[in-house]
Parts: sequence; structure tokens; C-alpha cells
Amino acid sequence: MIVSIDHVQLAAPPGSEDALRGYYTGILGLEEIPKPPVLARRGGCWFQTPGGGVQLHLGVETPFVPARKAHPALRIQGIHAYAERIAALGAPVSWDDDLPGHHRFYSSDPVGNRIEFLEPMAVGPADGRRR
Repeated sequence: MIVSIDHVQLAAPPGSEDALRGYYTGILGLEEIPKPPVLARRGGCWFQTPGGGVQLHLGVETPFVPARKAHPALRIQGIHAYAERIAALGAPVSWDDDLPGHHRFYSSDPVGNRIEFLEPMAVGPADGRRR
């Protein structure tokens, strides 16, 4: 039986690790975690949320093609403030209202991989409508 997702892997071109670190740690606020030595020789880098609840692995792939449709979706608390913060740090932010009951936007990492960020809308106590 499946109990959880351990990590999501995205591809990256050779030599892009510094740019990825700048985005995933400097902009998104993730922590870099060490790769096992045998895997580190392949390049790429791994990141996690503080506390380790979510991991994203970036692995080197040649030829590289960015994931422009396939993507991880990351649940956010305080999505509007988070979007403002990452936009101020230079990350692209593109809002999308097509998922009922959620605030949602997309960004792209420095190599073109799509990342989704979403937060369920709060349900109002009196009328039951989402806000």
C-alpha cells in the first residue's frame, strides 16, 4: 500500500546547480540536503522544506527538456504573501483561478521547470462560501 510521496524529481541540464540553489534555497526558502556520495557524482542537487516534510530532487539529464506541463504542486500557507515575497526576489509568478476552492499560482525555476503553488480557500463560517 502507498502511504506517502517520498520526493519529486525534476530534470536539470549539466552545470545548472548554482542557479538551482539560488532559486530553491534563496527564493523559495528550501534547504539543500546532501546527496549520497555515489549519487552526488552524477550532479544535480536535492532540497527539502524546513523540517523535511517535502523533498524536491533535481537530477542532471542530457539532453535536457524542462517540464513545462508536468510539475510538482506545493501547498502553501499565506500564499499571497509568499507570492509577493518570491516575486520581489525575482521569481516569475503567474496566478491561475481555474481550480475551484483554491488560490493558485505558477512559477518556473531557472531552467524552465514549472512549479505550482496552491492554498485552499478558507470557508466562511456564516455563509459557507470560500474566500
